[in-house]
Amino acid sequence: MTITPSPEPTAASIPGTARPHTPLHTPRNLLVTGGAGFIGANFVHWVVANHPNVHMTVLDALTYAGNRASLNGVDPDRLTFVRGDICDRALVERLLHEHSIDTIVHFAAESHNDNSILDASPFLTTNVTGTYTLLEAVRHERDEHGRDIRFHHISTDEVYGDLTLDEPRKFTETTAYNPSSPYSASKAASDHLVRAWHRTYGLSTTISNCSNNYGAYQHVEKFIPRQITNILAGIRPKLYGQGLAVRDWIHVDDHCDAVWRILTHGRVGETYLVGADGERSNIDVLRMILSRMGLPEDAFDHVNDRPGGDRRYAIDASKITRELGWRPRHADFARGLDQTIDWYRTHEDWWRPTKAATEEKYRLQGH
Repeated sequence: MTITPSPEPTAASIPGTARPHTPLHTPRNLLVTGGAGFIGANFVHWVVANHPNVHMTVLDALTYAGNRASLNGVDPDRLTFVRGDICDRALVERLLHEHSIDTIVHFAAESHNDNSILDASPFLTTNVTGTYTLLEAVRHERDEHGRDIRFHHISTDEVYGDLTLDEPRKFTETTAYNPSSPYSASKAASDHLVRAWHRTYGLSTTISNCSNNYGAYQHVEKFIPRQITNILAGIRPKLYGQGLAVRDWIHVDDHCDAVWRILTHGRVGETYLVGADGERSNIDVLRMILSRMGLPEDAFDHVNDRPGGDRRYAIDASKITRELGWRPRHADFARGLDQTIDWYRTHEDWWRPTKAATEEKYRLQGH
């Protein structure tokens, strides 16, 4: 995968912004949890392409959604891969100390709503206990060895619940939490832990709540890659209900860029919402995929909607734009979708091994 380095914008290039010129934090040795997952792996590739003086230690349990092959091509001098559990506090403390970690980017999470509805226990273990374990390891490193480690927590817009389809309102950093699923409830809990460990223990934390990501290395259980790989595998795409639910889409590279901006210029204790004004209904996205892959726009089947499905997500990203000078560079959703389709078309060896089992699981659920 080739990632074009992202040039640093100047304040003058983004009207109405006042991005600080001097970084508040300069990461050198990162611990990336869940770095073999979708967004984590893209973040590793992005950092390698954009910041040559940074070394990353990836900690990943390689559960079904993690794939070591997603990190292929990364210079081994830039990356140390450790297979392990974020709930293993002794392991986390050892990594923080031995690798002189100055920054944690916490991507590791169970994240699929359907799975959380079937069995919430892995979500509570990974998303809640795992986050707690990491925070306590950071506190121990500070108290025992005097090192203040920056901790950035990757969260989701789903903690805010949903919006109606016809209202102009969007989520902001002050929107009340109202999670709908066991997954979003577990992420809301982890957000609250991060804030509490900042306020009570003084840890240097930040949080970002991002909208729906798309791009390379995403597991085939997720909406966009499921439709693309169904078509490539000769399976009719499936659409929940009438497909009227609206999601706010952002290219994963833009998310990675935003995370780095928060790490380097974000204020400790703050939360930043990340989005790209990419609201589209599920049926419109599916029709775009079908059309761009040479099929009629009605060549899909409707299946049962999931229980408690959210209607609409929408992100107001004005705070991160105003304060940190960030804005998305992949604003053309159609172009980004074409690139994503091309990636899955040319990386069949990456997704094919998990496809049949994923579709069988959906079949048993009536989806």
